[in-house]
Amino acid sequence: MRAMDVKTVCLGMLSDGEASGYDLKKEFESTFGHFFAAGFGSIYPALAALAGDGLVDCREVPQEGKPDRKVYRITSAGMARLKESLKKPDPSHKLRSEFLATLWFAHLMEPEDIETVLSNRMADIDRYIVMFNEYDAGGMKDWTPGERFVCGFGKAVTETIRQYIEDNAHMLKARPTQKKTATG
Repeated sequence: MRAMDVKTVCLGMLSDGEASGYDLKKEFESTFGHFFAAGFGSIYPALAALAGDGLVDCREVPQEGKPDRKVYRITSAGMARLKESLKKPDPSHKLRSEFLATLWFAHLMEPEDIETVLSNRMADIDRYIVMFNEYDAGGMKDWTPGERFVCGFGKAVTETIRQYIEDNAHMLKARPTQKKTATG
């Protein structure tokens, strides 16, 4: 198991208490969304693999008019695996950004399309800033030091990105006089 793949993050979340795949998805969206994305398509296979390896237990909770809800709990073997995974001294800090990949090709885009991309990104940033401010206002005194650090890191990065876009969006409006292409 790699240090921080979806399975490891699921183990970490389950170390706080049992949860369903749906609960974990909501947790990814609300706390991890600004730095580690995972959807149902990766969470459910991760939980199945963890259960198959004996790292989590699963129990089914009956629901009226719906399929049984599967609730997962980390096992002692899962906790040991999680702690071993956390010993990696140099976790990578990779950035995967469709936003940046799109703007790499800004010279091929129409100005109004560039403006739409920037506007949409700023709206996302505004939503993250609201989220971080709600965390601050709600009091993080119950949060672990790691949770407070990650939240603060996310807020700092988000505010820096906002400032960079505001200060440098003009670069995207300049049209290159000549761009080397595969055909010329």
